[in-house]
Amino acid sequence: MALVPLATKGNFFHVYDFRVKPGTGDEFIELFNKFDYGDNNPFHRSAAQVKDGVLCRDAGDPDHFYLIGEWRDIEEHRRIRERVAREIRPEFVQLIEGGHFVPTYAEIVSMTPQEVLDKSQQR
Repeated sequence: MALVPLATKGNFFHVYDFRVKPGTGDEFIELFNKFDYGDNNPFHRSAAQVKDGVLCRDAGDPDHFYLIGEWRDIEEHRRIRERVAREIRPEFVQLIEGGHFVPTYAEIVSMTPQEVLDKSQQR
């Protein structure tokens, strides 16, 4: 299988770094997936989303998570996030310590060119 860049230069990652209430990590994952895979998730209907987000659990702390996704437009992501918080209010947010679920946005400024990745697989 050929290697591909994780993201595209000029796009943006949203990076959520958060903790859930002690001992609720498994419940959080279940509630997160219920919302994320459900029909009521407006993030998945946006043309500004480049790659679907991934939820990551800290290997050393079961109550610490990261959520990362790639978008073309920070403002579009922000608008949807604010609408979800205001109108939809997913159940999983109740389990987040402090109820704070706002990402850091990071511009993707470098990526390995495909020809370099292809060459690395020929060795």
